[in-house]
This record gives sequence, C-alpha cells and structure tokens, in this order.
Amino acid sequence: MTYILVLEQILNGLQLGMMLFLMAAGLTLVFGVMGLINLAHGSLYMVGAFAAAAVAGWTGSFLLALTASLAAAAAAGALMELVVIRRLYRRDHLDQVLATFALILIFSEGTRWLFGSFPLFLDVPSYLSGPVSLPGGIQYPLYRLTIILIGLAVAAGLFLLIARTRIGIQIRAGEADREMIAALGVDISKLYTVVFALGAALAGLAGALVGAIQSVQVGMGEPVLILAFVVIVIGGIGSIKGALAGALLVGMTDTLGSVFLPQLFAVFMDPASAASAGASLASMLIYILMAAILLVRPSGLYGGSA
Repeated sequence: MTYILVLEQILNGLQLGMMLFLMAAGLTLVFGVMGLINLAHGSLYMVGAFAAAAVAGWTGSFLLALTASLAAAAAAGALMELVVIRRLYRRDHLDQVLATFALILIFSEGTRWLFGSFPLFLDVPSYLSGPVSLPGGIQYPLYRLTIILIGLAVAAGLFLLIARTRIGIQIRAGEADREMIAALGVDISKLYTVVFALGAALAGLAGALVGAIQSVQVGMGEPVLILAFVVIVIGGIGSIKGALAGALLVGMTDTLGSVFLPQLFAVFMDPASAASAGASLASMLIYILMAAILLVRPSGLYGGSA
C-alpha cells in the first residue's frame, strides 16, 4: 500500500506541476521578452476559469468551455496589453507593479459584478470522470491524468513554437535585443501583443482545467500567481524549459512534502504536534528549495536560455 500511495502522490505532483507550468510559461515569456512584472497574470487565470464555467453552464459542453477559456483569456490579455501594459515597458518595475496590482482589483471587482460573489462550479465531463487503472494496481482519476497529458502536449508545442517557427525566432531575438529586431523591420508592438495574448491564453486554460477540480471564485488566481513566480525564479526567467523544470520541482516538493512530512515527524513526535510541524514545514519547502537553487545558480536552472 505504501508504494501505491507514493506513486499516487507523484502523479498528484505531476498534475500540480503541469498546471503551474501553464501559468508560468506565459509569465516567463512576458517577463523575458518584455521585461515586465505582471501581477495581473493570475487574474487572466481567473478569467479563463469563469469563462469556462459560464460556457459550460450555457452549453453543457466541456470542450466549448475550454475553447472559451482560451479565447476569453487571450482577448483579455490582448486588451490589457493594448490599453495599459504597453505604456509601462519603459517605466521602472515599481510603476509596473502598481499598475498591474490595480488591474487585479479591476478584474476582481468586474468579475464580481458580472458573476456575483458566490463560487461557480465546473463539472468534469462524463467521459473524463472516474478512475483509470495504471500499471502497479493504481487507480488514478482520469481527469487528473488528462491534465498531465495536456500539460505535456502544451510543453511540446511551446518548444516547437520557440525553436522551429518564425515567430519563435522573433521571440528569442526580442528577448536578447529588442532594439535590434525592431531595426530589422519586426513590428515589435505586434510581437508584444501576440506574446502577451499567448501567455494569457495559457493562464486561462490552466484556470479552466483546475476549475473542474476546485471551485471557480473571485481571487482564485492570486495564490497560484505566487507559486508561478517561484517557478520562474527556480527555472530561470525567460526559459520555457526552465519553467517546465521549475514547475515539476515545485509540484513534487509541495505535494510530497505536505503528505509525507507529517508522517515522518510522527515517528518521533505525538500525532498532533507532528501534523502541525509537518504542515508548517511543508508550506515552506518550496521557498527553501528556491533559496537553495539560487545559492548554487543565481540566474535559475536555465536562466538566459529559451
């Protein structure tokens, strides 16, 4: 039974890691290419979740709900970039933080005005509900396994986009020297809008996928945003493979720590103290991991590479 529990928690860590990767991939692209600190990225995650819940409620189709999450978050991201963000590129980071924090408040209150203060619920479709049998006698929820597979597919698609396409070359060049590619005739404003919309769409997809596991509510993006920043610091700003590596490390550390640290402390402590101490240390583990990695590699695992 112990090895089944370990394998199940490893899969849970993978699922959390894939969700964090969808959040962090767009965030690290925006920060790497534009040099912009976007605290409102979590709001785009929330927009995707609410769009999915609303469309699923109207149509009953989960696939349409996922499509709506991508479209709504991309549209909100593009509008945000056109109206507000592009005025911040040449401003210092404090201005960017203050402006994007204001956007968090605007998105939160706007969402509350449209949908109310009560949570919405997005049901897992029947064809993805229930467990699936995996090697070793593991019964694992099919929907969580689907999230892992979607995350891997998105990661592969992003690697191909960055490495093999014209826009990927422009993104990498823009990260290295934005003035030079502008001088070569690339419409840098359009490139920034595309990158921002792509990052927003990925965040919206993450929100929609998680919305079927948790409730969809105002402010749901802020806790995830903190983890996404930890991911990109660990992986290296501007690096997609760094975002993937960092997301998997954070997902595994958070999941395994929260489950097994209380059990470890229970060996030499009473159950109540072990549960309290284990939970406290588990909540700090990802930050301890981040500090340890930065001591060895100050720019992150893959800092400076796409």
